Amino acid sequence: MEKIYLDYAATTPTDPQVIAAMEPYFFEKFGNASSLHAYGQEAKKALEDSRQAVAESINAKPEEIVFTSGGTESDNSALLGVAYALEKKGRHIITSSIEHHAVSEPAKLLEKRGFRITYLPVDKYGMVSPEDLKQAISNETIFISIMHANNEIGTIQPIAELAKIAKEKGIYFHTDAVQTFGHIPINVNELNVDLLSLSAHKFYGPKGVGALYIRKGTRVETFLLGGDQERGRRASTHNISGIVGCSRAVQLCLENMENETKLQTALRDRLIKEIPAKVDAVRLNGHPTKRLPNNVNFSIKYIEGESMLLSLDMLGIAVSTGSACTSTSLEPSHVLLAIGLDHETAHGSLRITMGRWTRESDIDYLMEKLPMVVKKLRAMSPLYEPGK
Repeated sequence: MEKIYLDYAATTPTDPQVIAAMEPYFFEKFGNASSLHAYGQEAKKALEDSRQAVAESINAKPEEIVFTSGGTESDNSALLGVAYALEKKGRHIITSSIEHHAVSEPAKLLEKRGFRITYLPVDKYGMVSPEDLKQAISNETIFISIMHANNEIGTIQPIAELAKIAKEKGIYFHTDAVQTFGHIPINVNELNVDLLSLSAHKFYGPKGVGALYIRKGTRVETFLLGGDQERGRRASTHNISGIVGCSRAVQLCLENMENETKLQTALRDRLIKEIPAKVDAVRLNGHPTKRLPNNVNFSIKYIEGESMLLSLDMLGIAVSTGSACTSTSLEPSHVLLAIGLDHETAHGSLRITMGRWTRESDIDYLMEKLPMVVKKLRAMSPLYEPGK
C-alpha cells in the first residue's frame, strides 16, 4: 500500500540537510551558549549566526529576533507580553474570530483578567475587513493580532493594510506567521508589523523551536523568568541544535521558495478544479486565489470529516479535518463556523496540504481514492440523496 502525506500544515518532515546541520551540536559542539569557555563560545557563535540568518530572511535586525520553543510560545509572549507592558495605557485588544488557539486562548485569559477583547468577524472567504478594524479601534486599544494566513482554510490576510491602520493610531500590531513563514515572502517592514511569530517544524525544521520578531522599541513584558538569555527577554538555556536547524531550514526555504510555490500552486489549483468535478455537493473553504499555495479545504456534505480522514488513512493517505491542535475535539471548527457554515457542513471538512516532497502522482492517487471513499460513506448516510 502506498503511503502519502498530505498534512503539511500540521507539521513537515525535517529536511535531511537540516538534520545534517544539527547533528554536530548534539555531541561535538554541545556547549552552553552562556558559558565563557571555548565550548560555550562555539555554541554562541552558532546561535548568533542563526539569529542573523532568520533576521535577514524577513528584513529584520538580528537583535529583533527572540528564539522560543515554537509558535505557541511566540504567540503567547506577544499577546501577554504587550498586554502586561501596556495595561496602564489601555486594556483593549483586537484580534479576529479565526485565530489559532495559541492566540485566542491567551486572549480569553486576558478577558478573565479584565481586558476587553474584540473578535473581528470575517467574510465568507475568511477575510478580515480593514473597515471593521478601523471601527473597532478605541482610545483604549493597545494591541492588534491578526494571523498572516489561516491554518485551516489558507486565506491570506491583507496584513500590510491592516497594520498600516494600527500604525497610524500608534497601536502595536502582531501577526501569527506560522503558516506563511518559509512558504511565501515576508518582509516585516513591508507588512508594517511590530511582532511576528514563526515555528520551525512548519517549514521543514525541527519541532520545539521557533522565534518571535519584536521590532526595536516595542514594549513587551518578559514572563519566562530566570537567566538573562535573549538579552533578558526569554530565560532558558538555548536549544542550539534546534536553533541551528531552524536557521538551516530558513535558508533552504529561501533557496527553494520560487520553485516550490510554483509546483504547489499548480497542485492546489488542480485539486480545486478536480474535486468538485468528481464529487458532488462540495464547497471550497477559503479565498479562491488569495490563499496559501499548498492549502486546499473542502466541505463535503452529508458525511463527517473524521470518517473521511480515517477511510483515507486506511488507504495510506494522510490528510486532516482542520487544525492538528484541535483534532480530538468533537466540536466543529470555529474557523468554518466563522465563515458562515452550519454545524453539519462544518463537520464534513477535509484539509489537504502539500509540501516539498508532494508529487503529481500523490495527487493522482488521492483523486483515484477520494471519490470512492465519499461514495461509500454517503451510501451509509441517511442525509444523502443522489443529485440533491
